[in-house]
Amino acid sequence: MPDSPFEYAPAPESRDIANLKPAYRPFINGEFADGGGEPLKSVNPATEEVLAEVSTASKSDVDTAVKAARRAYEKTWGRMPGAERAKYIFRLARLIQERARELAVLESLDNGKPIKESRDSDIPTAAAHFFYHAGWADKLDYAGYGPDPRPLGVAGQVIPWNFPLLMLAWKIAPALATGNTVVLKPAETTPLTALVFAEICQQAELPPGVVNILPGAGDIGAELVGHPDVNKIAFTGSTEVGKLIQRTVAGTPKKLTLELGGKAANVVFDDAPLDQAVEGIVNGIFFNQGHVCCAGSRLLVQESIVDEVLAKLRYRVSTLRIGDPLDKNTDIGAINSREQLTKIQELVDSGDTEGARRWTSPCPVPERGFFFAPTVFSDVQQSMRIAREEIFGPVLSVLTFRTPEEAVTKANNTPYGLSAGIWTEKGSRILWMANRLRAGVVWANTFNRFDPAAPFGGYQESGFGREGGRTGLEAYLDV
Repeated sequence: MPDSPFEYAPAPESRDIANLKPAYRPFINGEFADGGGEPLKSVNPATEEVLAEVSTASKSDVDTAVKAARRAYEKTWGRMPGAERAKYIFRLARLIQERARELAVLESLDNGKPIKESRDSDIPTAAAHFFYHAGWADKLDYAGYGPDPRPLGVAGQVIPWNFPLLMLAWKIAPALATGNTVVLKPAETTPLTALVFAEICQQAELPPGVVNILPGAGDIGAELVGHPDVNKIAFTGSTEVGKLIQRTVAGTPKKLTLELGGKAANVVFDDAPLDQAVEGIVNGIFFNQGHVCCAGSRLLVQESIVDEVLAKLRYRVSTLRIGDPLDKNTDIGAINSREQLTKIQELVDSGDTEGARRWTSPCPVPERGFFFAPTVFSDVQQSMRIAREEIFGPVLSVLTFRTPEEAVTKANNTPYGLSAGIWTEKGSRILWMANRLRAGVVWANTFNRFDPAAPFGGYQESGFGREGGRTGLEAYLDV
């Protein structure tokens, strides 16, 4: 790490704020109930300690939850005027805000992400999605989907472990605003904030059955996807699982949206403001330990400036602090699980084997827990695995280009198509590039900017459908 004029003193957030319980249970029909599945232990990835035991759902619990959601849809929620639904959704948003510090600490304990990210990004954005969609609930006639657009019914939703509460908000808020009821399965390694959200549903006096939360492994997600009385499936996760879901849903009347993997290109031209670009590059790949589907994991740099960019980048990355996720000074927290850490290590080893040049930050890495130091590969060729496969970790692959046309060709040379970034001072070049990049979201002179009013989604093996904004409402309407 470069010499610093001062050392940071530890600034840990108190874990007591999380109100951690020894045990958690599924939430079905407005009540917490013992699940029929095998209990799982939720582990703190920064310390490998068991946080809590979680009772999981069985296949019969899935059926019970879907029936509860169907009753709530037919008798209460689907019939309720939009203005009344909005009051409940607004209440959920306010309660997330009121319990924001508790949720942020619990998210960092369960997921491993730095507290400053869960506190300043995840939880506020989750609340913002509920606020935003509360505003749509009584305005659906004006959303552009015809007069009196109707909800679908019961939505089955499966979310990943990288942004547990935020992905819950992305799924549940539009579903409730459009009059649907929900059965949601959180990731098996990060179920805790979803089950605290169930408490918030009780606090908000949400009618029983409108939201149901079923912790469990992949078999419970598969049971939910295949349930005949579910009208809509929304999934965020790996491309492999997304393909399995698409096969299951094919030939049925279920509507489907998939938000899957990515291998985003972050393109830096020779006229870009380099210090600003380096900050965007670091944010693009090292935010949330690189556990981001739209991470800028492929850096395309114009050949004439590659040495300067690499020097600035290595210096900046070497200042990042890796360690205790609850320390407010921590920039990079823990990898979510041993399984994910093993996958990252295997792909990094392939980069060495295939001849890329590896640089690893000299920052000290904790001996306990699942941690991986920020890593930058240069001299990367397009055929290498680290340039083609989603690593989902703090690993950046740097490639070069000479002309804008070559940059477009290399950026689009991927089976994915979720996001991309462009760094240049020329507005005309931004528009020229954005029109040619096959990506659902293109950022210009910034990266990882999200807003509830802006639709998000991908092309090709990054999935289909959009979440957020007016466009995202369509996925939950019978239009």
